Amino acid sequence: MSTAHADPRIQLARHTVGAVSIVADPTLPPHLLQLIDTRGITYFAKQHRSQARYVQETHAYLTWRRHLQDHAPELVGHQDSTHTLLLTAVPGRSGDALLPGSDEEERAHHDAGAALRGLHRATNRRGTGDMGAALADRLRSWVARADSTDLLSGTQRSLLLQTADELAGTSMDSAISHLDYQPRNWRVGDGFWAFDFEHMRRDARIRDFARLEFRHWQAAPRLREVFFIGYGSHLTDTEQRLLERFGAIEAVTAIVRGHEQGDAVLSAHGRTVLSRLS
Repeated sequence: MSTAHADPRIQLARHTVGAVSIVADPTLPPHLLQLIDTRGITYFAKQHRSQARYVQETHAYLTWRRHLQDHAPELVGHQDSTHTLLLTAVPGRSGDALLPGSDEEERAHHDAGAALRGLHRATNRRGTGDMGAALADRLRSWVARADSTDLLSGTQRSLLLQTADELAGTSMDSAISHLDYQPRNWRVGDGFWAFDFEHMRRDARIRDFARLEFRHWQAAPRLREVFFIGYGSHLTDTEQRLLERFGAIEAVTAIVRGHEQGDAVLSAHGRTVLSRLS
């Protein structure tokens, strides 16, 4: 996306906060732009390619951000016609830049648990079978996508469909969930902030731990422990078994997306998770 004057991200910022300058940052993905106004306040401007993702993220900031209190950026402005958001910048470093095994990494996971607790507690609904049925259908749809390009063995396919049947008959609590809650979407400094709300919606509460469980905690179980200390409660045996079932969605999603995007690392992650479930 261009950073010229016609860039809708710059136009939105100028309309909302006045004159701004670009802060060069080659580490940012193309859809993000860091800006600074004449008062020295910095912002991130984000343009979505997908209208659906834009609508979902805008709704999340307007409706559910308050439950994260001071642990999320603020939405300063948005423009429907260009799918663009203007957000306050938060200080610190990305959560995935922290030194593995460091006290700072443990503190980030503790604070992440505490922040997510606020969102979940404010929006929790007691378990019904509706959520399990919806997630079973989601898993079956990913299996169908994998079938279309022959990505699964017969044994793997049977395992995933069996898991879908189990989910369909399971009652589970729901809450407004981030659904990509992991260090790359955290900012850590003098405080803790979560961002990237484009997937946020009501879903199974336990599913919000899946990215951490299958991408980060297997190699560092201490981080799981400190996270749930911050969250205020640990998983029961029943909840842990449910989280393991959600590994099926994590696995097949990664396998399919890895194949579609030519991402060998993501594909390998999916197959590693799937092997754990076998």
